[in-house]
Amino acid sequence: MEDTLKRLLTVESEAEQLVTKAQKQREQLIQAALTKVAQEEQDFQKSLPELQTRFLQQAEKQAEQAIAELEKRYQAKQTQLYNLAEENQQKALDAAIQLLMKVGL
Repeated sequence: MEDTLKRLLTVESEAEQLVTKAQKQREQLIQAALTKVAQEEQDFQKSLPELQTRFLQQAEKQAEQAIAELEKRYQAKQTQLYNLAEENQQKALDAAIQLLMKVGL
C-alpha cells in the first residue's frame, strides 16, 4: 500500500507540474497574442493617413466624374432649350405677323 501511496503522490506531483507548465504556456500565449495585437494596432494606426489619402483621392475622382456627367447633361439640356427657344421664336414671329396682317386689313 505504501508503494501505491508513493505512486499516487508521484503522479499527483507530476500532474501539478503539468498544470503549472500548461498555465505558464497559456500565459505566454496570451502575452504573445496581446503583443501581436498591440503591434497590429500600431501598424494600422500608422497606415491610417495613407488609407485616408487613398479614400479621399477616390472620392475626389468620383466627384469629378459626377460633375463631368452633370455638366454634360446640363449642356445637352441647354442646347435643347436653346433649340426650342429658336423654334418657338419663329412661330411667335409668324403668329405676330399674321395678327398684324389681320389687324391691318
